[in-house]
Amino acid sequence: MRECCEDRPVGQWRWIGFAVVGCLLTPWRAGAQPAASGPLSLNDAVQFALKNYPAIKESRARAQAADEGIGVARTAYLPRLDMLWQENRATTNNVFGLVLPQSIVPPISGPVLGTRSYDSVWGSAAGVQLSWEALDFGQRKANVEVARAQSSFAKAQTDLTALDVAAAAADAFVTVLAADEAVRAARANVDRLQVFANNVRTLVANQLRPGADESRANAELAIARNQVSQAVQVADIARAALADAVGAAGTTVEPAMGSLANLPQMPSLSAGDFTSHPAARAELAVVDTVRARERVLDRSYFPHIYFQSGFAARDSGAQAPGLPPPGSGLWPQVRNWGAALQVTFPAFDLFTVNAHKRVEVQNELAERARYDLTIQTLTTQDARARALMKAAVDIAQNTPIERQAATAAESQARARYGSGLTSVTEVAEAQRLLAQAEADDAVARLGVWRALLAAAQVRGDLTPFLDQVRQP
Repeated sequence: MRECCEDRPVGQWRWIGFAVVGCLLTPWRAGAQPAASGPLSLNDAVQFALKNYPAIKESRARAQAADEGIGVARTAYLPRLDMLWQENRATTNNVFGLVLPQSIVPPISGPVLGTRSYDSVWGSAAGVQLSWEALDFGQRKANVEVARAQSSFAKAQTDLTALDVAAAAADAFVTVLAADEAVRAARANVDRLQVFANNVRTLVANQLRPGADESRANAELAIARNQVSQAVQVADIARAALADAVGAAGTTVEPAMGSLANLPQMPSLSAGDFTSHPAARAELAVVDTVRARERVLDRSYFPHIYFQSGFAARDSGAQAPGLPPPGSGLWPQVRNWGAALQVTFPAFDLFTVNAHKRVEVQNELAERARYDLTIQTLTTQDARARALMKAAVDIAQNTPIERQAATAAESQARARYGSGLTSVTEVAEAQRLLAQAEADDAVARLGVWRALLAAAQVRGDLTPFLDQVRQP
């Protein structure tokens, strides 16, 4: 199962680096469709992804195919009706003796004529045969249960795919918003540095400060502009990843901040029950499928009782000694019918059936181990999500203090520099600290939303998360 969130970085540029990695790791998908016009809310993005994403369509089609497989298994209860019509022209030479069952030499009925001629006559045959397995000791029912288990697995896989797609779309949505906040913080830093560089240039021109200060101010301004370019690049990549996540790759999707501008209400995250998670249900369906195959094998070593009946007619243009002259052979004239109750029992299949049972027993053990591993993985991810939520909330509560203190420190440093009480280095450090604090504060609340998304995904239901997003 794909996780929707990672730990929130501390600094502005570490956040940018994370966003780059996250966008590059997002698998690019084909099959773009036009995106909705205007800003897109998070709920709209999720619904758009669930409607248009190719993986959703694929999983739904496979689930429908598996559901139709139940009907295929049920057709085994129906009788079989075979019909035949044959017209042929062949020689009439017949020889007495045994021919073992094979598919090469055609069988010839009738008395031995003792001829070796290549002359041929017309022959015809027609018939209909009804065959129905009257009693199978539950084997067909077991096959239907196998099909039901496979259908349950396909439906659970569809739910899991929908969960992953919705979570990926929501995560990409929040990533774009965070990247935009980083761009705004970087541009604000450029604006401040531009003003400061102008002031330093004036002081240097009036010979109140050394020329080295102007060089340092210009260098800081150039670095800040490069950081803006990097932030814009990350935002553009994040938008491309968002368009891909909603099934509209190649289009431009503009996210709307909406209620994500505020901190969400913090739910109490206790350890959950993960047996209802789609990933756990899918693994449990695999276990049920293996057990159903075992039941089929348990009912395989029984007699098969068939009711059979048939009606057939034949004719041949061949002349046999002591028989009246034949007809043309083109139309069946000699008719026969019959009915029978047939019992078959493959006695030596016992060894094959037992060997298959041993295989399925080990398959069941393996699938149960995978189910246990899935539950363990979900439990670990839940503990991680709760830790991520706690840290994100603490950071969101602390970043306003960080920003306020950094703003005051930057203002005081510029004032001290203007009075000649400090160097340009102290101002540059104060401005870097303020830029980082602004970026941290901008993305802190989004970090809480990402943590809430991770907690909802690991519980297998995004409804609580989306309900909070819908709140005004």
